[in-house]
Amino acid sequence: MSNQNRLLIYILTIGVFGILTTEMGIIGILPSIAEHFDISVAKAGLLVSLFALAVAISGPILPLLFSRINRKWVMLLVLGIFVVGNIVSIFATNFTILLIARVIPAFFHPVYCALALTVAATSVRKEEAPKAVAKVIFGVNAGMILGVPITNYIANQTSLEMSFLFFTIVNALAFIATLIFVPALPVKERMTYGAQISVLKKPVVWLAIATVVFIGSAFSSINSFITEYLEAVTNVTGNLLTLALFIFGLASLVGTIAAGNFLTKNALKTATIFPIVLGAVHLLSFITGKSLGPMMITILFWGILFAIGNNVSQYWITSAAPKSPDLANGLFLSGSNLGITIGTTVGGLFISGMGTQYVVLGGLLFLILSLISIVLRNYMFKHKAQLTS
Repeated sequence: MSNQNRLLIYILTIGVFGILTTEMGIIGILPSIAEHFDISVAKAGLLVSLFALAVAISGPILPLLFSRINRKWVMLLVLGIFVVGNIVSIFATNFTILLIARVIPAFFHPVYCALALTVAATSVRKEEAPKAVAKVIFGVNAGMILGVPITNYIANQTSLEMSFLFFTIVNALAFIATLIFVPALPVKERMTYGAQISVLKKPVVWLAIATVVFIGSAFSSINSFITEYLEAVTNVTGNLLTLALFIFGLASLVGTIAAGNFLTKNALKTATIFPIVLGAVHLLSFITGKSLGPMMITILFWGILFAIGNNVSQYWITSAAPKSPDLANGLFLSGSNLGITIGTTVGGLFISGMGTQYVVLGGLLFLILSLISIVLRNYMFKHKAQLTS
């Protein structure tokens, strides 16, 4: 891999980290936002759910619309929109303005992420593509995983506005680096819209999409309110809360490595067992939630399984549509974010109706649904499920 290609991939990694941190970092400061704007935590959760809904809507559409434009200019456009949205968030005087400043950039989220994976794969020799893509995916996971504790720490040590400034700086760095160091990236090979969309005629793809949505819902129904859960149930606050979120994040990085090994050895078994194991951990959190030490151990398991679940979802949908990997990744982003919208909404309802401790019940419900959809695909399309195992 040449130095120029290596630099390009590092820039793409920073870019996806900034975008995913903007999306997920907000979870770590939902209670602070609720207090700042004098609203409920459930209402503040709209910053997560509506962002995810916008990604889910645009995921299969906008990447296709932008697929014929020079990739460098598309990346600059998306990063610029995120910078402006974050600047507006810093100075937002009410919750509605903050919500609008987040939702508009959210529509362009899948454009950059899908493009980053494609550019990483095509910028190197074919045999080096998996390694290049893995580095970009690491940026995605790092943004999803570490964005929460980093944002929470900044808000606790300084102010809510400074956490939005952090989002702005990361995206601005990616924008400047792209402008200066990334060469023009014209599109050389263009796959027709019809050829990509035709994959949606296959029932196995829709079962895979359902699985991705259910797994995403299971995660977000709890993870979107993890800060609230630790504060209200475990009585963890301040620096100890930040430590707990960092434990979750670091465990997730370990889970990312473990997931690759598990899926390589036996993908079908990993996918089938995953909802059962995570369900057991959800039950464990219901039991250990009020005890600091045991809950810290539970958070460790939460983090590991969070990363494994993301990898299972991505494998499950790309193995259902192996001839259309770009669209499959777009559907993965859409399905995951639709799951975030649904899960956050359901989690908020459990908190409002039963109390914060019972939010884990929503996660269990979606895990049961994901297990059913996985088993159903295994039974109905066993030959297709074996494609990449």
